[in-house]
Amino acid sequence: MLDVLYEDNHLLVLNKPAGIATQGVSEDEESMVTLAKEYLKWKYDKPGNVYLGVVSRLDRPVTGVLVFARTSKAAARLTTQFSQRGVEKTYWALASRLPLAGREAGRLEDWLTKSESQRKTIIARSKRPPAQRASLAYRRLDTFPRAVLLEIRLETGRKHQIRVQLGARDAAVLGDERYGSAASFPRGIALHARELTLEHPTLKERLSFVAPLPQSWRDWAKSRGVVRAIERWERSGE
Repeated sequence: MLDVLYEDNHLLVLNKPAGIATQGVSEDEESMVTLAKEYLKWKYDKPGNVYLGVVSRLDRPVTGVLVFARTSKAAARLTTQFSQRGVEKTYWALASRLPLAGREAGRLEDWLTKSESQRKTIIARSKRPPAQRASLAYRRLDTFPRAVLLEIRLETGRKHQIRVQLGARDAAVLGDERYGSAASFPRGIALHARELTLEHPTLKERLSFVAPLPQSWRDWAKSRGVVRAIERWERSGE
C-alpha cells in the first residue's frame, strides 16, 4: 500500500520505501512509477494509461519524499523548479562519523563523475566535463553509539551525491556498502528524504512535505537503545 503524503489534481507526493526503484526497471519489476499509476487507476477508476511525470528521483535503497506530477503542465513547471534550484531538499542520514573532523556543521563541495569501470559515481580528479559540481550543507543533530545523525540540505542534485560525498570522507551512510560503509542497517541504507519544499505548479503557494521515518530506523534505534532520541527528533519536525 502506498504511503501518500499529498495528492491533488496536479501532484502526487509519496513516502518511498527502501528497495524499490523510482523508475527504469524491467517490465516485470515493480517501481514507484508503476505502483503510483496502479494506485491512480484504482482510485479514480481510470481505463487505459495514466499520465505521471517523474520530476524527482530517489535511489533504490533510499526512503522518503518523492514527488510526481499528474499533468504535463505541472511536470514542466516542476522540472523547471528543480533545475533552477527552486526546490528545498532536506535529508536525514545516519553516518559513521562527522564528515569534517570536529565540525558539527559545515559545507561539502566536490566535483563528481561516473566511473564506468566501478559502475558508480566518484570524486573527479579535475573540474573538466563531464565532471559536475556537487555541494551540500550539513549539521549534526545527535550522536549515537558508532553513528551520528546528520541533517543535510542539498544545494545541487547529482546522482548519489550525499552517498558519494559522505563516503569519500570516511563518513559513509550506514548500510551503504557501495560507498564504503562497513556497518549494517535493517533495510536499505540510513538515508531518508525527510522534507521537500516547492511551489505548487498552479496555486503558486509554497508547500512543504515531511516524510515519517521508516520502520528500519526504529529497528536500528531499538538495537542501539536510542529509540527515544530518534522519536524526539522526528517529533521536532512535525
